[in-house]
Amino acid sequence: MQKAVQKDPREKTIARVSIISILANVALAAFKAVVGIASSSISIVLDAVNNLSDALSSIITIIGVKLAGKKPDKEHPYGHGRGEYVSASVISAIIIYAGIAALKESIKKIISPQEAHYSTLTLIIVASAIIVKIFLGLYVRSMGIKVNSKALEASGHDALDDAILSTSVLASALVMKFFGFALEAYVGVLISLFIIKNGIDMLKDTLDDILGARVPRETAIAVKKTICSVPGVYGAYDLFLNDYGPNRLQGSVHVEVDDTMNAAQIDELSNKIAMEVFNEHGVILTAVGIYSRNTNDKEATKAKELVLDILENHKHVLQMHGFYFDKEKKIIKFDTVISFDAPDREAECHSIIQDVLAAFPDYSVKINLDSDMSD
Repeated sequence: MQKAVQKDPREKTIARVSIISILANVALAAFKAVVGIASSSISIVLDAVNNLSDALSSIITIIGVKLAGKKPDKEHPYGHGRGEYVSASVISAIIIYAGIAALKESIKKIISPQEAHYSTLTLIIVASAIIVKIFLGLYVRSMGIKVNSKALEASGHDALDDAILSTSVLASALVMKFFGFALEAYVGVLISLFIIKNGIDMLKDTLDDILGARVPRETAIAVKKTICSVPGVYGAYDLFLNDYGPNRLQGSVHVEVDDTMNAAQIDELSNKIAMEVFNEHGVILTAVGIYSRNTNDKEATKAKELVLDILENHKHVLQMHGFYFDKEKKIIKFDTVISFDAPDREAECHSIIQDVLAAFPDYSVKINLDSDMSD
């Protein structure tokens, strides 16, 4: 099952919001540049340059979405969805660069002060630009959250940061106009550091998506709940999801079923699980693995309880699943999830095997070491 990649409302929304952002930022940059040059205010000129960087960010966002919307091909069978994460990381880098540039200019202004002359019209224009930036930032960020676009969210945060920067410029201008103290350069340093920090945080979040972060807790719990609601499923484990772009999750899961099910029943159950998960969450399960559970076997139940008691003595064990007890072949097998906090997960698993063998000396013990991939 492959979700078709096509032009959808999401792509159109991102493009529309980005175009609005481009037009607004270009207009703001033009006004601020004129006012900044006329008043000899380096901070206002710098603010204008920052608006131009925002327009560039929006252009990159559009390019990223267009790239992500390309259909899968032979070289990229999973599509190009991660292109949006690349564009978001570029935007984050631009934000960091803008913050560093602002910091450098502010420091220069501290070392070599230059008197600025602020007229009432200048202050009105800067104040108006702040209001526009606030509304623009809130709008872009909310639309980014709505359509799950990290690039739009990053642009929205950047716009709100710019509003804060412009507010500091306005405040320092008011102080200069009415009290004669030149504070804009010092305020600029603080705001520049704030912008740099936000850019770094955004870049880190985006890189986590590119590198492969842990499945969000709410997503994992919701998907497993849907799986367990399917009749015949007694547990969902080992949920593994790969992120191929916003709203493009693919992966696999193991489910526990009765050991009396035949191949036809398992095939039907697997298809039903995949369909339910896709319909409810838009997640594509490319594989559904099976754990068989003992049915109507009291001895197997007692053996499982004893193994659980043994595992309680191993503090790094988070879960056991897929337990199966074969009395005739003398085999005990199960999966155990060992925390990443364990000093040596392999050694911990080996220790568990030895403890189980001590309790069942006549049995062969097979343990699959699982990782803590999802909640």
